[in-house]
Amino acid sequence: MCQGYFLLKNLKNKVMKRFKIIFGISSLMILMLLWSFTTGTVYKTSLGKVSFFSETPTMNIEASSQVLNSIISADNNTLAFTVQNTSFKFKNSFMEEHFNEKYMESDKFPRSTFSGKINEQVDLKKDGVYKVTATGKLNIHGVEQPRTISGDLTISKGKLHLNSVFQVKLVDHKIEVPTLVFEKIAEDIKVTVDSDFTLQ
Repeated sequence: MCQGYFLLKNLKNKVMKRFKIIFGISSLMILMLLWSFTTGTVYKTSLGKVSFFSETPTMNIEASSQVLNSIISADNNTLAFTVQNTSFKFKNSFMEEHFNEKYMESDKFPRSTFSGKINEQVDLKKDGVYKVTATGKLNIHGVEQPRTISGDLTISKGKLHLNSVFQVKLVDHKIEVPTLVFEKIAEDIKVTVDSDFTLQ
């Protein structure tokens, strides 16, 4: 019985690793496709960080991913982000499993993405810190929502750093929370994006 359990668990881990590789490649392909539609000056990152935080009186939940892929096109002021849902790491492996299987359904909806246009005209060759907003579409759990998201864009010696903090409502993306754990998970989740871009 125990041997069968461990064999099944080992098989599951191997399958998940293959899924992660496939989803990672597909995320990169999506960015390359978006990149192909841009011309001229393009900034890119493949090691950005995205994290989220859920706060309730009974429990705080947080997780982060270090493999956020993103691009910014300087010529048409567009940007795109994509992150593989299974790349989020939790302190508790049980929470990580529930996040992927019960809430995000990562096997069906492997990625979360945002693509849009920066509303402000910023000279990316001029050093400084700029308040910016981007209007576009946020896709989480397979549900796309129009959003305008604000952030701070720091330009220094040809490199860009984008920091953004925004709220995501679970109901907007049809993420259902079982009644049993409803009091432990916030209805609004705080998302933080930190990404360094280099000129390609």
